Amino acid sequence: MRKKFDYNELGLKCGLEIHQQLDSKEKLFCRCPTKIRNTEESNFEFFRYLRPTASEMGETDQAALEQTKVKRRYIYKAYDTTCLVEYDEEPPRELNSEAIGIALTITKLLNMQPVDQLHVMRKIVVDGSNTSGFQRTAFLAKDGHLDTSEGRVGVDVLCLEEEAAQKIEEVGDSILYSLDRLGIPLVEIGTAPDIVSPTHAKETAQQIGMLLRSTGKVKRGLGTIRQDVNISIAKGARVEIKGVQALDLIDTIVDNEVERQVNLVYIKEELLKRGASVSEEIFDVTDIFADTRSMVIKKALKKGKVFAVLLPKFAGFVGREVQSGRRLGTEFSDRAKSSGVGGIFHTDELPNYGITDQEVEELRRVVGAQEGDAVVMVADKEKRAHGAMEAVITRAKEALEYVPEETRRALPDGNSAYMRPLPGAARMYPETDVPQVTISREYFASIGVPELLTERVKRFEEDFGLNKELAGKIVYSKDLPLFEEQVQRFRDNPNVNATLLVRTLTGTVPELKRDGVEVDNLKDEHFIQLFDILAGGEVAKEGIEKILRALAKEPYLSAKEAVANLGLKGIDTADIEKFIESVVASRQDFVREKGMSAVGPLMGVIMAEFRGKVDGKLLSETLKQKIDEFLAN
Repeated sequence: MRKKFDYNELGLKCGLEIHQQLDSKEKLFCRCPTKIRNTEESNFEFFRYLRPTASEMGETDQAALEQTKVKRRYIYKAYDTTCLVEYDEEPPRELNSEAIGIALTITKLLNMQPVDQLHVMRKIVVDGSNTSGFQRTAFLAKDGHLDTSEGRVGVDVLCLEEEAAQKIEEVGDSILYSLDRLGIPLVEIGTAPDIVSPTHAKETAQQIGMLLRSTGKVKRGLGTIRQDVNISIAKGARVEIKGVQALDLIDTIVDNEVERQVNLVYIKEELLKRGASVSEEIFDVTDIFADTRSMVIKKALKKGKVFAVLLPKFAGFVGREVQSGRRLGTEFSDRAKSSGVGGIFHTDELPNYGITDQEVEELRRVVGAQEGDAVVMVADKEKRAHGAMEAVITRAKEALEYVPEETRRALPDGNSAYMRPLPGAARMYPETDVPQVTISREYFASIGVPELLTERVKRFEEDFGLNKELAGKIVYSKDLPLFEEQVQRFRDNPNVNATLLVRTLTGTVPELKRDGVEVDNLKDEHFIQLFDILAGGEVAKEGIEKILRALAKEPYLSAKEAVANLGLKGIDTADIEKFIESVVASRQDFVREKGMSAVGPLMGVIMAEFRGKVDGKLLSETLKQKIDEFLAN
């Protein structure tokens, strides 16, 4: 159950950074298409090693330094739709004018003021997500706002930048990236820290998302929009949580981070009351585990050592929960992992993992642990293990002093894990290969503002007779363009109306997906063909599900071929009437007894014969007619 906090009393400050890919035809700095590829289609690959560089002021960003603690090999998969710009073998081209236009439309929707000249900067990124070791970004607009139920939220910054390469997998010290995503234009939108609660954060993100989709020029689907959340409380620190992909998680992320910081502040206060401290000595305790039964330590000792550090008066607090399922020891472990180790052990959880009571007692004796003290240890290659213990010492000292400022990654359960220190200004420097772009007042004034999705919902209710629920479903669906095209085509057709279109796209398709059907195989042309067949009366709406199942299984078929294979075609009115007459005749006594009340029971028999082949409304009307004729005679 979620804990209740008085966010105002805690001094909550929260802001959002929204990263949204733009649906332009070409990438931001080259003319390659913005097409996502299957990695099996890669026609070659190469690798790089990256290292941080100093800024123009001679400073090196701390976040970049930490990312290079472990020497990693970055492998890149390339395609026939990527080029030398992505490979960092050729200078970037001029900024994509289409992407600038889309970004300026978003600028207007957010009530922002654009710059007079667009200048590109380099932002150091050495996690392998860009082949060059930096990301290109351009500050485009400032001083905007959104009006929300909790008051006005400022929108401080909008940048136009290139998307990073997509991480595919991590194997040992190598990370595999795909270059198809690298260079896709995106906007980064940063709000002011005006958000006052978790629900307010979610509302603000939803409103920005609605404005972005209103342009009709942003990409849809998993990974095309990401939210970073900046959170702090008065006694805590600013923490940036990156990569929140599910909008429904934002309020949980904020609430859980508040809980984490509240607990870290409490732990600090309690540790200080106990007179806790941190020993900076790193002990080599390898000999203690020479005959250990711990498989983790056994494996590490083939090429490494076991190191330990003493934390006086920390006992009971290393294992104390700071978020659901995550403890102070988890925070120590996250820091240790930045040196390349898999994790740590600590005495609040030992004996365990094959480590015996005797080994724990000897460990405590060797490091000089007294009652109330905790010991943290790690087993790995010597350099990694030593670096991990140094990181634990640093984090333990912070536990006694403050909640550390840091960048964390969002976890699927709404918690977060340490990534790296917060970046600073030292990671930014000018891009000299891309000319600036002038944004005149006349050009900005000429940018049109699209119809908002909230307004479109109301219009669809009025124009197409949709109820509010169905109108909302299709307006916020990725199939909105397909619906708008088809609803105009069939506006006067009695067999295909707006309600049928929406229920097929937002109801039937998701139901099939839940049923395990490969609906991703269904393309727009399949639906267009299906709606044409329905409009022509060649098949009844009851056959939609069967046809879509067949097309998902064999997407190379046309809708007409699927209908033929399913036997849903070729029933004329005479055959329908003949069958219904035979049903009524075979149940004469029942029909005489029930009269028109016989329609319901007999429809079950008739639908068993014609389901998916004939519209149920037509069958019902024909049955009523035949019963009426029978009773009249």
